[in-house]
Amino acid sequence: MTRNVLIIEDDPDISRLIKINLQDLDCDAMIVGNGIDGLDVFNNKHFDLVVLDLMLPGMDGLSVCREMRKGGAYVPILVLTAKSAELDRVVGLEMGADDYLTKPFSIPELMARIKALFRRVDALSRKATDKKEAEQLIEHAGMRIEVQRRQVSIDDVSVELTAREFDLLVYFVRHPGRVFSRVQLLDAVWGYSHEGYEHTVNTHINRLRAKIEQDPSKPRYIQTVWGVGYKFAE
Repeated sequence: MTRNVLIIEDDPDISRLIKINLQDLDCDAMIVGNGIDGLDVFNNKHFDLVVLDLMLPGMDGLSVCREMRKGGAYVPILVLTAKSAELDRVVGLEMGADDYLTKPFSIPELMARIKALFRRVDALSRKATDKKEAEQLIEHAGMRIEVQRRQVSIDDVSVELTAREFDLLVYFVRHPGRVFSRVQLLDAVWGYSHEGYEHTVNTHINRLRAKIEQDPSKPRYIQTVWGVGYKFAE
């Protein structure tokens, strides 16, 4: 997988050296020589990493880093700084840089730092994917809901639900123990909360109970909270 790297560095020798070595990591690098243009490019194209010098014309690297971190998407930032500028390194990390390297630096160390940042991002991405997949499969007290496939089974027996019954069940299951009024359920599941339509909720819950409860008169899952509404058993 080719990764896009933005190099914001005003020393052409250093930037070209970094770009050449990034090719060994299957990276496509773009070089920008000043802070203002670097920030503009960053805001208009997707990058997997930014190598950012702190001493830049136009806009200094600390300001560029701060502006980059105002955006929504996370992109790792490796700052390059002079050996004597300890305060800049500290401030850079506080402003959101992920790592720093002092000049002069060795190319093997730079590549090692970049590979470590890529591994960290990949690990975060896998964690987010695993979480998303987990949210697509809900299991609770013998009930199994495959959200993406919109399938429900109880004790390994498939249950056929209408689209609205399924949405209502998923909403309940994702908020176990929380008590909802009929108006709140109308608003969350149906998308409206007009007075006089509360009977719609009652009807769907009765139908849902008939399909998922072993004894609808003594519900195991969807329980009535008298005078308030309904909740899904914790």
